[in-house]
Amino acid sequence: MKISVYAIAKNEEKFADDWVNSMKEADEIVVLDTGSTDGTAKKLKSLGVKVKTEKISPWRFDVARNKSLQMVSPDTDVCVCTDLDERFEKGWRKKLEDSFEKGVKQYRYRYTWSFNPDGSEGVVFWSEKIHSYGDFVWTHPVHEVLQYTKKDGYKSKFIDGMQLNHYPDDKKSRSNYLPLLELSVKECPDDDRNMHYLGREYMFRRDFDKAISTLAKHLTMPKATWKDERCASMRYIARCLAAKASAANQQDDKNNLPASKQNLLSQAENWLLAAVAEAPYLREPFIDLATLYYNNQNWYGVIYACRKALEIKSRSLSYINEPQSWGALPYDLLSIAFYNLKDFDNAISAVKQAIALSDEQRLKDNLNLFVKEKSL
Repeated sequence: MKISVYAIAKNEEKFADDWVNSMKEADEIVVLDTGSTDGTAKKLKSLGVKVKTEKISPWRFDVARNKSLQMVSPDTDVCVCTDLDERFEKGWRKKLEDSFEKGVKQYRYRYTWSFNPDGSEGVVFWSEKIHSYGDFVWTHPVHEVLQYTKKDGYKSKFIDGMQLNHYPDDKKSRSNYLPLLELSVKECPDDDRNMHYLGREYMFRRDFDKAISTLAKHLTMPKATWKDERCASMRYIARCLAAKASAANQQDDKNNLPASKQNLLSQAENWLLAAVAEAPYLREPFIDLATLYYNNQNWYGVIYACRKALEIKSRSLSYINEPQSWGALPYDLLSIAFYNLKDFDNAISAVKQAIALSDEQRLKDNLNLFVKEKSL
């Protein structure tokens, strides 16, 4: 079996050694350098990587990835697409070989997209960038995906034990994401996935009105049937409304002007209740609801939402999962709610569970406070 790794790169010299060391179990490693001004291309070549340099203008991720895929040798059996800030754990090739099956066109594997400050896993989901040669192309200017090019159906398979980890450069700009997402939606207006991504990007940029209208549009699309993503759109709308309420509140405090804070908060709560109803098997909407209640000192609401969240033991492995929902936060919020209701026993119990998941000093200070208050 011949396995080829292919990637795109720009100014990623600092990642080159670790990346190549991780990928060297492959028979071939090829990289399209899209215009590095550092020593990325030279470094990769010195490590035995086949490198081609070409600037992509106008920039599109799908065009770049397809050009890098074209560099793969035609006698390749399995193509593996990664980025230079990613690392396979050792032994990945054998796991791929053990899972190889004639007729399977695409393989899925476990992907840790982020790590928490303490080194524990953050966002984890299944990725599927391993595929047969000659059967796929990349589509969409950003958040690009593999598209099967044949008319027949195809089989995919999960590779048990295969693990890819992501160690991103946090200083790297994502300024081109928004125009590329807008272009993607313009090119494929019926693509629900990119409509969701565009709304989320508007939220990240605090353009809340555009985010709300775009995410609401996503929810009306006939193809928008995946409950996890629909739930996320509802949660993001609620976050935008809560942020608008916070801004309205600050305006009131500063200028004594009328504002619709309560109406915005009521809308946010309704969206979160809808999100819970859409995907009651996910912790994330319950934690968002608990956070909204916490920010408005609805302590009974916090207790209800946190308890419902903690009843959910199985973490989703789609890309829509948030590490704070599976860390100390549910117990932290719960402990503060109990404390404010003078239920010190439950407050102490909850904060101890939070401390078991986090060594944050604030939690330890809270425990001392709760114990002291109980003794008074």
